[in-house]
Amino acid sequence: MSSYSSEVKNELARVIDRQNCCHIAELASLMRMGGTMLIGGNSNLGVNFTTENAAVARKALTLIKKGFNLKTEVVVTRGRRLKKNNSYLIKVLPSPVVTELLTTLGIMRGDIINAGRDIGILRKSCCRRAYLRGAFLGGGSVNKPEGDYHLEMVTGNLDFGKTLVKVMKYFHLPVRITERKNGYIVYLKDGEAIISLLRLIGAHNALLSFETVRVVKDMRNQVNRLVNCETANLQKTVNAAVRQVECIRFIAQRVGLAKLSEPLREAAEIRLAYPEATLTELVDALDGRVGKSGMNHRLRKLEQIAVDLAGSNDTGA
Repeated sequence: MSSYSSEVKNELARVIDRQNCCHIAELASLMRMGGTMLIGGNSNLGVNFTTENAAVARKALTLIKKGFNLKTEVVVTRGRRLKKNNSYLIKVLPSPVVTELLTTLGIMRGDIINAGRDIGILRKSCCRRAYLRGAFLGGGSVNKPEGDYHLEMVTGNLDFGKTLVKVMKYFHLPVRITERKNGYIVYLKDGEAIISLLRLIGAHNALLSFETVRVVKDMRNQVNRLVNCETANLQKTVNAAVRQVECIRFIAQRVGLAKLSEPLREAAEIRLAYPEATLTELVDALDGRVGKSGMNHRLRKLEQIAVDLAGSNDTGA
């Protein structure tokens, strides 16, 4: 996970909603992302929740403890490989109260497991925002804004993925879902949309840093486009000037510039005198006696005369 994603998650882990319904919605999506159910003695259910982010583990534990008298254990597994993060396992020990928790979260409906259609806990807008926050905490990542704009949430549950898409579309976000070999990716590719999502789920500090970098990046891209355009125009001007000088010299060699009309001879002589000048500079050199359009017309006429001379024995001008 990128360090920027960790920063976003650390900030979101500190967001505590005031209403209990939002706690339930956030914990429900967290559990759908990183939780697994297990069966203990007397067919009592338990839950394991795994994450590599310490702040997310604390947030999940806090939400689990709210309103439920549950026995929990936390197991930390040290990352053995280089740059491998620690793994945090929250064990909610099997008990009848766990079934009550899972039912409240909408994960259990009676004796049936609800695959991921969490409509019942998503009736309010505040709960939808909390639900998206939990999903990002449990299985989300976002590229640092200096790179390509990309935010994603990865789940192995298609129904849950579709629910996330539905919730994000409720907030008018241009969300998409695609299948990966080990699951499904719900993602955003638009910088403005990523900023909107960060605002919705409460990552305000991350939003500000993202927006700052995005503005600078967009300005830099705009400057680059302008420079590229100026470079292209300059190259076009230079190419035209070289071509015009060659044509005028060809005319001088074949028939002489004295055979040209006065306006064309004037244009030819000023171009030879200033071979690298722009149209505007040529007009200024003639003290404005002819406009840019007129100068351009004369130079094009000279080019056509050179083409005609090259293609025939006609030496008239």
